Amino acid sequence: MAIGDYPADYNPKIHGPYDPARFYGKPDTPFGQVKLGELGSWLARRNKHPSAIIGAVSRAWWRWQHKYVQPKRAGIAPFFHVVFASMGIFYVLNYSKLKHHRNYKYH
Repeated sequence: MAIGDYPADYNPKIHGPYDPARFYGKPDTPFGQVKLGELGSWLARRNKHPSAIIGAVSRAWWRWQHKYVQPKRAGIAPFFHVVFASMGIFYVLNYSKLKHHRNYKYH
């Protein structure tokens, strides 16, 4: 699968119009239904190839877009999502500088 191609498992006669937020591969047990004893085998079944990871991130992006950004009456939630995500990212990036400014009660 090259950039811009449909997934290999997508068949327009079966699936209808292409939806970038949908996974067209073989369905597996959802993460919420995996028992602790089965977690290792469930993780081993995951495709860890970089293109599979990029596809998962792309599907998550499109799901977020369809739910919060593209509805007719979209609210202010996507703005707050971006603000709080950027706050978390910049906190992690600047943590080495921020940890030197802690206030300790006892020296």
